[in-house]
This record gives sequence, structure tokens and C-alpha cells, in this order.
Amino acid sequence: MRIAEILRRKGNDVTTVTPETTVRGLLGVLAQLNIGAVVVSPDDAAIAGIVSERDVVRRLHELGAEVLDSPVSAIMTHQVRTCSPDDRVDGLRKTMTEHRIRHVPVVQDDRLIGIVSIGDVIKSAISELATERQQLTEYIQGRY
Repeated sequence: MRIAEILRRKGNDVTTVTPETTVRGLLGVLAQLNIGAVVVSPDDAAIAGIVSERDVVRRLHELGAEVLDSPVSAIMTHQVRTCSPDDRVDGLRKTMTEHRIRHVPVVQDDRLIGIVSIGDVIKSAISELATERQQLTEYIQGRY
């Protein structure tokens, strides 16, 4: 399965914040939308970074409550791993596991077109396994 299939199922909506957004503002977005990470973008197309709940918690621990009034650019991950819609899901699953990342922006022609979470990847694996199981069962029962 390709990343494009995941995007086809879940949609291409990507929540972004600007680099100047405060961490407090970021927390409001995460809470309101019940999501764990957002892409940091100056224009909703280019990727400046990615910031997650984990980033906030770690910086709160290190720096204290004053981090809440800092811009997200101060706590975001600057080097973002991305994928393309043509990439295979199993390859992304391996990358996410090896590098312990939970959200990967999807880029095409240098533009942000979606985001895939580890939950999306797991759902696709379960779906593929269910399809294979059904096909094997039908084969064994002679329905194929």
C-alpha cells in the first residue's frame, strides 16, 4: 500500500501553525482539535518544522512555565522527516519505528499535502492483514 491510499481514506487536512505562534497558542490548537502534533509552516505549504506534545512537555520540564510564551520555533524539530504519496507504507512504518517518530508530513513537488501518523500506519497494516485473512479463508474454502 502507498501513502496516497492512506491520504485518500483520511483526507489531506493538515493543521499548521506559524513559527511565531506561541507555545500557549499551540497548546490551544492541539487541545481544540484533539491532535498530538502540528506542522510549523509560514505559508501552509513549506515546512519549517514540526512540534508535538512531547516537545512541549520536555521544554516545560527543562525551562519551566516561561516556555509557554515562547514561539514554537524555539521548541520545534527543525529537521523534519517527510514522505511522498508514492512511498510505501511498510517503508514508512520502519522509518517511524527506527527513529521513534509519530507524525510524518507528506510532501509533493516541495509542497505540504498531508500528514500521516503512526495510528494511520497501524490502521493500514490491520486493514491489509484483514484483507489477506479474508482472501486466504476464501481460498481455503474453495471460493476463489
